[in-house]
Amino acid sequence: MSAPNNPTLPATFNRLAWSNLAAQSAEQIALAAAPIVAVLMLGVGEGATGLLQTALTLPFVLVAVPAGLLADRISRRRLMAGAEALRAAALATILLLIAFHWLTLPLLAVVGFVAVCGTVVYSVAAPALVPSLVSAQALPAANARIELARTIAFASGPALGGVLVGWLGAAPAFAVAAALSVVAVVLLAGLYEPARTAAPRRHPLHEVKEGAAFVMQHSLLRPVFITQFIFNTGSFLMLAIFVPYAVNHLALSATGVGVTLAMYGVGMVVGALLATRVMRRISFGTVIGLGPVTGFAASAIMALTTFIPAAPLAGLSFFLLGVGPILWVISTTTLRQSVTPPSLLGRVSAINILSYGARPLGSALGAIIGGLYGAQACLYLAAVIFAVQALVILMSPAVALTRQPEMVGECA
Repeated sequence: MSAPNNPTLPATFNRLAWSNLAAQSAEQIALAAAPIVAVLMLGVGEGATGLLQTALTLPFVLVAVPAGLLADRISRRRLMAGAEALRAAALATILLLIAFHWLTLPLLAVVGFVAVCGTVVYSVAAPALVPSLVSAQALPAANARIELARTIAFASGPALGGVLVGWLGAAPAFAVAAALSVVAVVLLAGLYEPARTAAPRRHPLHEVKEGAAFVMQHSLLRPVFITQFIFNTGSFLMLAIFVPYAVNHLALSATGVGVTLAMYGVGMVVGALLATRVMRRISFGTVIGLGPVTGFAASAIMALTTFIPAAPLAGLSFFLLGVGPILWVISTTTLRQSVTPPSLLGRVSAINILSYGARPLGSALGAIIGGLYGAQACLYLAAVIFAVQALVILMSPAVALTRQPEMVGECA
């Protein structure tokens, strides 16, 4: 079993947790406000907003690996603070562009790209920093706290961004996001980070290959990465076609679609709140398997709506799709932190972020399959994809773990 007790998290970690909440909230508010501003203020259409969204997702593919390299070379706290300060500066730049009526779609895309670069760096460095702040026994609780902050921001940030833009205008939305980023920087400035032994400097490509090889050759981390890549493909395939499917097949109104999609956020929050209790009561490997299995159950229920077009079934599907991934993220992050040498944590975290590259692949599959064969075919394909990712993890040694692995030291 996992840790039998509920260890107290130290004050220095709590500063990181609050900083993470502020940073994640800033990200979600800004990401929600950007396309709304593009449509309402700049008057652009669907194609242009699609290009904007592409610009706002590219950093996850382009910046993750360099961020992981830096996280293993320099102070992770300072790297995160610098990244968050960069995001605050980018959001402040958007404020100035709005104030002087200079904002255009290309400028919004470029400055938004810079802001998301800060997001990626923060997201890569944070999991690498956590093990130095808490004991090994407290890692599941610490990761649950981090994920709870992320889910709260994910569930409330887009709504808050939309409300701010709708009621007060574009500038206040970006002002709130920039202020939250500043708060995150201030909290990081007062955080104590234990010193690390300086690693010998080598060619960056060699260090990147070392991180990738560690993941791909590790019997536990390799199936986790493959499962996550496949999961992201299936989930974004479902998301890509759900809105037109819900309107045309489930006869949902705009409000009904919003409520159904909101069940995803509800599931995430519930999963984060229950995670530490679940991990104390069942084996560590079982918790790892729960996420992919729950994802398959969610996809099967959504596919069932093609025969029983009931909105509650779709809501249940999204709820399960929220609960499962949170348990997955918390347990696999703990696994990654436990089996990875401290000097490799940044690069291994970056490789994990690269699995997000499956998201545009899933969306593209939705566009192609949906256009050729309809939304129902997409849901059946999603169920098959989710079945594959569940099989990958269930056939791996990760699900046989009875407890959290012992923390490893540096390789000789």
